[in-house]
Amino acid sequence: MMNRARCSALVFFFLAGLFAGSTPAQDAKITVLNPRGIQPQIRQIPMATRPTTLEGKTIYIVDTRYPRTREFVEELFKVLTEKYPRTNWVLRDKFGGYIDDDPKLWAEIKEKGHGMIMATGH
Repeated sequence: MMNRARCSALVFFFLAGLFAGSTPAQDAKITVLNPRGIQPQIRQIPMATRPTTLEGKTIYIVDTRYPRTREFVEELFKVLTEKYPRTNWVLRDKFGGYIDDDPKLWAEIKEKGHGMIMATGH
């Protein structure tokens, strides 16, 4: 028993001496970096001007192929074709998912279209 008490006292005094010379935490300084880095400036793109009429215009309806939107897009195409018969409605599927780019489709719409309705789902 006496041996255990001596051993404990020695460990206590050793640890007390070890931490006696340490610097208080308030004096320590650290450098923290932002993990996001430097964000690029947001480029704002204004909305297109609204056409005064849809007559004689070509309007694209683009389906992003979100699950279970095809029936809605086809019905929208049918209703708009009936309601605006003098407008050329074009139904297209977008390549990939919603966030994937489709440069060929965007080039076609810019070249031939006057507007676009994009079905994004939800």
